[in-house]
Amino acid sequence: MKTIGSQLALAFGTALALALAAPAAAQQPGAGPVTDQVDHPAVITHHQGRFGGQAVAYTATVEGIAISTGRNEAARIVSFAYTRDGVDAATRPVMFLFNGGPIVAAQYLHIGGIGPKRVAYPDDVRAAPSTFRLVANEFSPLDAVDMVFVDPASTGFSRVAPGTDPRAYFSVEADARQFAAYIRAWLKQHGREGSPVYLTGESYGTNRAAEIAGQLAAGPDPLPLAGIFLYGQAANIVEYSQRPANVTSYVASLPTVAAIGWYHGRADRKGRGLDAFLADARAFAKGDYLTVLYQGSAASDADKRRVAARLAEYSGIPADWYLANGLKISKERYRAELFKDRGLLLGRADARYTAPITDKGNAPDPSDVLMQGVQKFLPIYLRDDLKVTWSDPYVPAVGITSLEDWGWGDGTSPFADWPYYQGISAMMARNPDFRLLIGNGIYDTQTTMGAAELLATQSGWDPARVTLRYYDGGHTGYSVAATAKTIGDDIRTLVRRP
Repeated sequence: MKTIGSQLALAFGTALALALAAPAAAQQPGAGPVTDQVDHPAVITHHQGRFGGQAVAYTATVEGIAISTGRNEAARIVSFAYTRDGVDAATRPVMFLFNGGPIVAAQYLHIGGIGPKRVAYPDDVRAAPSTFRLVANEFSPLDAVDMVFVDPASTGFSRVAPGTDPRAYFSVEADARQFAAYIRAWLKQHGREGSPVYLTGESYGTNRAAEIAGQLAAGPDPLPLAGIFLYGQAANIVEYSQRPANVTSYVASLPTVAAIGWYHGRADRKGRGLDAFLADARAFAKGDYLTVLYQGSAASDADKRRVAARLAEYSGIPADWYLANGLKISKERYRAELFKDRGLLLGRADARYTAPITDKGNAPDPSDVLMQGVQKFLPIYLRDDLKVTWSDPYVPAVGITSLEDWGWGDGTSPFADWPYYQGISAMMARNPDFRLLIGNGIYDTQTTMGAAELLATQSGWDPARVTLRYYDGGHTGYSVAATAKTIGDDIRTLVRRP
């Protein structure tokens, strides 16, 4: 049986590294990152699309820019930039986007849902991968904001410079330094120092975005950000990691558990639609459930039975199970328990998906199919649309084997008390006009709705400057067409605010 620590590492490690759960064939061969650095000239192509209801002419630029972030820290970072033609570029908003990992390329945001083309997945989660298609992304916010998808050193086509150990960037601070340096370099190279600058980070990319914000806010030459979109946020992971005594984490995870139970028809809906059902679940979680959990063994038997019955109503797990397990079910345990009678496991990244459990008691994450769609179409998109014919490999992810391979500051894992949110606080203090958008997939068991709410309400931020949104889907909720549209609209609202 896995220890609690290994269960946490499994859950959070997957939440951080979308691509690390992908088939081995998608990984760069060998145990370590690629270090060869090739100075390709920029590849520039011109396109037409329709975004946000507007016909848009735009330029795609694939280019590398050399950065230096300190002694024995240098790299050539390659990005994919989409800039609208025929507008005043000098003052037009620009957004830098990145996935997580800690070391994963930005391909999932790039063609998963926000770039000018996206992988279209059928609404039926049982559909075969052969039905996935690469389509024009009418939901992309390119009509409102230029977008630069950035791959960290050792992923994509980005490489460390000769003489730099790739592991020099394997830490919270150094990783953010390369992004901060790249943002400054890109803005200068393209004459965009006057543009409002935004960030979008997903999964560990939200931790990265917060650290970048803190670094850009500090020092004698600050770069005030206009806003950040945190999607599938993990910036307060220490608060919602499910240690047995961390009662807050079970309260925070209940809305996600309830949504999954509702979706699969295992919860007692009592005629309630999803929104009403979740509103009731949140009220119960913050009220009676929190009170009785906090009392622990001191709670009366009557209180325990009452709470267990409500938990059964919301989750579809029997009340007796809760009474036997201290009124707590971890998200990982819920994935295995909900359909235990049918031998099915819920998806970790998107619990709408299920897969049979093997004789060994496990199964691949069934929602990995969403990542595989991106991995299938990205090489085709690079070749046919962007005309990138470089012979060097595009590396989806660096083969970090454990959380201990990453430098977490004062701790040895992301569960240490690393105050990511303070970087955003510093940027808010630096720029009174800064705005924050926090979004989360409803069926994501890794970075949950309750965790996003905790970040928004417990970080000391002005609520008037923070928007909290929940989206249909999971960790890559933009795989749902309606969610891709909503995310595009929310980004437009963020960058077009009065």
